[in-house]
Amino acid sequence: MKVILLALLGLLLVLSVSATDYFEQLNLTPLPLGSLLASFEFRSNESLSAYQSQNFRYFPRSLGQVLQSTDTKELHLRFTTGRWDTETWGARPWNGTKEGGTGVELWAWIESDTEHEAMRKWLVLNQALSGLFCASLNFVDETRTTKPALSFQPRGTHDNSSNLHLLHGVLPGEVVCTENLTPFIKLLPCKGKAGISSLLDGHKVFDSSWQNALETPAWSLNDVFGRQAAGSCPLAETEGPEAKSICLNVPHSQGVWIGAGGFEVRSPPGVPEKRCYQLVNGEPFDFDMPKTSVRTHQQLAVGSELIKVERTMTGHGAAQGGMRTVLTNPLDTSVDLVMFESLPWFLRPYMHTLTATMSASSMDVDVVKDIYYRPAIDRHRGSQIELLLSIPPLTSITLTYSFEKSILRYTEYPPDANRGFIVAPAVIRILNQTSPVYVRTTSLLLSLPTPDFSMPYNVIILTSTVMALAFGSIFNILVRRFVGLKEVPESGIGKAVKRVRGRIVALRRRAIGKEKKEE
Repeated sequence: MKVILLALLGLLLVLSVSATDYFEQLNLTPLPLGSLLASFEFRSNESLSAYQSQNFRYFPRSLGQVLQSTDTKELHLRFTTGRWDTETWGARPWNGTKEGGTGVELWAWIESDTEHEAMRKWLVLNQALSGLFCASLNFVDETRTTKPALSFQPRGTHDNSSNLHLLHGVLPGEVVCTENLTPFIKLLPCKGKAGISSLLDGHKVFDSSWQNALETPAWSLNDVFGRQAAGSCPLAETEGPEAKSICLNVPHSQGVWIGAGGFEVRSPPGVPEKRCYQLVNGEPFDFDMPKTSVRTHQQLAVGSELIKVERTMTGHGAAQGGMRTVLTNPLDTSVDLVMFESLPWFLRPYMHTLTATMSASSMDVDVVKDIYYRPAIDRHRGSQIELLLSIPPLTSITLTYSFEKSILRYTEYPPDANRGFIVAPAVIRILNQTSPVYVRTTSLLLSLPTPDFSMPYNVIILTSTVMALAFGSIFNILVRRFVGLKEVPESGIGKAVKRVRGRIVALRRRAIGKEKKEE
């Protein structure tokens, strides 16, 4: 069974003024050590007039009505599992702009006159998305919501007015499974019946390992996805460069055998070599990739990271701890970035302990240019930290600060309280680039002081036992009346008792009489 590394980029919903089209494309990129990157891209464009008149053809109606009712101008929803290995595979696909942190991450620009009204619409939006994607987005409440100031920029064109509010939420412990993939496929125009969406088999995708090192044997679409592509989607583009449904990023010297359900178009010389295939409507499509050498995969590495980040927790004990983040600039030029951290309210950072240590101690450079800090309010909102940093070339910066762990009420602990709480990954946005570049760290596991949950159980059992004994005894004393057998009235029960007693006496006399005769 082949192991696939899948990057599901989701449905990019864009409102344009005049264009009305649907575009989908699958990019397959062999990676070092036999892994494979599969990037599914779906783009639905609707004209603004058609969108306002509820004339949904490419744009999913169920999602469009939710966005309209909550005055959401732009929405980003990311489901992520696994970890991208930058040391082996290189830079993140799409410069990290189409990926999210571990679990579920979402942010949106909502139009509202007040922050209170924007929060109310935000909660309604999360509850609607929770039912639409079969996820626990309804748990993104005020305590899990932040308002980033520097980390995110809108992809669409919006009026820069004070009526737009940016809200961000994350569920780092959410498990991504087929229950989330199936509703997503239903939002697509062809709904998994044709086009590249027909390759998204939930059992094949989620039963495979996201990260693994393999040899480089021959493979095909049927080997990777467990099925062939069911022809082209009738609503997709049929002409132009966007009509190529599947692209394979391999050199032209690499031999590929294709079936009769598609046409191959090779990239021109002088650009990164790749092969794209235009599918035929109603015809299944597959190709066979023969065994390749390791050198070919090493040549197809997807670049290197502009910044390397390592984020860990320090300290020991159940009361206090620390956060340690190491940022390394491997380039020969300085890098300006914004680091965004969303912390739960029960993790209280001490900002006066924030220090920045440089690898070259002889250099005297002000690394932290600006700080945006929004403190937490217990059981109402979490902490928000945004740091504007400038890292010199070929330098590593270590950021550290201390924090305190709060003690929760016993009803606020999850069923697996001893496992700990998951802290959301940090989001890093690199500023001095022509196109946006994002890097997300891994999530962290925070252990909090956990009470002995057997004590409430013991108290409940002991109290219930005492109450049962006391109530039973008092009830018997007040209700039950003790009398002799002869005082029992001649009721149906009394007659039955006497009848049974008479039969017992008769049987006893008969037995005694038989014994005397035998003597």
